[in-house]
Amino acid sequence: MVENVGSSPSSGEREHLEHLLKQVAAKRDRECFAALFDYFAPRIKSFMMRKGVSAELAEDLVQETMVAVWTKAALYSAEKGTVSTWIFTIARNRRIDRARRESSAHFTDIDDFDAASDDPASDERLNRAQEDGYVARALAQIPAEQREILILSYVEDVPQSEIAARLKMPLGTVKSRMRLAYKRLKKLLEKVN
Repeated sequence: MVENVGSSPSSGEREHLEHLLKQVAAKRDRECFAALFDYFAPRIKSFMMRKGVSAELAEDLVQETMVAVWTKAALYSAEKGTVSTWIFTIARNRRIDRARRESSAHFTDIDDFDAASDDPASDERLNRAQEDGYVARALAQIPAEQREILILSYVEDVPQSEIAARLKMPLGTVKSRMRLAYKRLKKLLEKVN
């Protein structure tokens, strides 16, 4: 078993680690895996904690890494690097994947977002439509010259002085017709409610 926890493995240790991993890949050798676990678990945990990961999360990442080593041992290729490099690459990728999952967990998928609409509720729209109907029917019962002044003032938001200029009538006449139209409209709408 390899005991050198503080430094990178010597050439003899590298060969031993490679042998252990090949036995795991070829025979699912539990004793060889246990030896790999004993060698790498404290090193991976230390590596994770140096990267700012909590001790608890570091232990979880050690477990995830070693499970990946068990399941993917056959994918190891000595031509691409040492066993240590391969395992620490798995560990690094697990840490990055976990960080991505945790950072994306703070956001809600827009498809799942159910915010209140700025549009009026259906019952509110129905009430408005009914009120609009009442007002339209009441306006139809007001004399045309008074109706025109009300529409210009309340619908088109035209000031009284401009209404007087447009209709070529004195401002006082516009004001009195508006007052009369408003009183009639109010009486007609009070009958409805």
